[in-house]
Amino acid sequence: MAAIDMTMGSVLAASLLLPGLALVSGAVQAESAPEQGLIALKVAHYSDGQPGWERVTVRSPQLYALVPLAGDWSLEGAWVGDSVSGATPRMHTFESGATPSMEDYRKVADVKVTRYFSRAAVSAGLTYSTEHDYTSRALGLEARLASDDNNTTWSLGYGTARDLIDNTFSGGGVADQTKRTDEWMVGVTQVVTPNDIIQLNLTRSLGRGYFNDPYKDFENRPDFRNTSIALFRWNHHLETLDVSVRSSYRAYADSFGVRSHTLGLELVKSFDRWTFTPGLRAYTQSAADFYFDPVVDANGVPSPVLTRRFANRLTEKHSADQRLAAFGAVTAGIKVAYAIDPQTQVDFKLENYRQRASLAWGSGGSPYLEPFSAVSMQFGVARKF
Repeated sequence: MAAIDMTMGSVLAASLLLPGLALVSGAVQAESAPEQGLIALKVAHYSDGQPGWERVTVRSPQLYALVPLAGDWSLEGAWVGDSVSGATPRMHTFESGATPSMEDYRKVADVKVTRYFSRAAVSAGLTYSTEHDYTSRALGLEARLASDDNNTTWSLGYGTARDLIDNTFSGGGVADQTKRTDEWMVGVTQVVTPNDIIQLNLTRSLGRGYFNDPYKDFENRPDFRNTSIALFRWNHHLETLDVSVRSSYRAYADSFGVRSHTLGLELVKSFDRWTFTPGLRAYTQSAADFYFDPVVDANGVPSPVLTRRFANRLTEKHSADQRLAAFGAVTAGIKVAYAIDPQTQVDFKLENYRQRASLAWGSGGSPYLEPFSAVSMQFGVARKF
């Protein structure tokens, strides 16, 4: 599943649970404690592959709960269980270099507590994630302050994660490797007009430690990865059509040399108890400075044998991980929600992802990469209490 996870996920957002730092509604949220609790259950299914090869399948139940406490406090908790099966390439996108079939189960638990004041809120969140070869612990802290008229909200956040990588018990060669990530975020959300809200978040992340993928061949990455992210969102309501438009742009750069851009657009339309949210997202990235392309034979066909011979001679930093190549991607999706009553809602979400080197903006992308596709589905039910 990690092959399509090119959003370079935020430590802070992960450790502050589902609400996170995102602009999720058509108005700035008042800094007041919730009056009702919420419990939500979602079941997700994900599968990806290349032409003639079904690679990875993930099944994931997810549980979330929000409980108001003592008037000025709230407590949130989430649990996710990912059942993963399949195989991924050991270098580039060669099927012949795939790992044997694998089975894994990942468990993630989150908890967040928030204290509300008259125009402010302070949150602290903890995340613990474990699988057979990887353990992660993360902490997130966030403070939000609203203006007197609640039209402006400033945010300040800090997140940190400590990861342990060890696959020796399953026959691997990586023992007790560690990684540390520290992240800072500043943001502002502004009501511009009765129909327009904008948001800008700036994030800086510093990572140190083990950044190789222990299941990839020819991995020798730097032992640090620093990232900078700028995220801009604009929500606009079209009164004549009674449609809300959610647009976003995200720019990313890191010390590996990867540069990426993401454009997103969603339309939200309600009909009585039904709400439809179609969406489209476009993504592009450049290759890491140390990524190397496959080697071709005399017929111009990528050769795993020749590529391995070439890679064995490399002494500087290098990687054959396709996720560090230059490519573009398009995701199309739709979410349908139905309100059974004012307290209960069910929803279904479907997304289709297409990744191609040729979709890289302004270039042809990295050569000789197989097309990559993925489909994800999610069914959920939520109940207020």
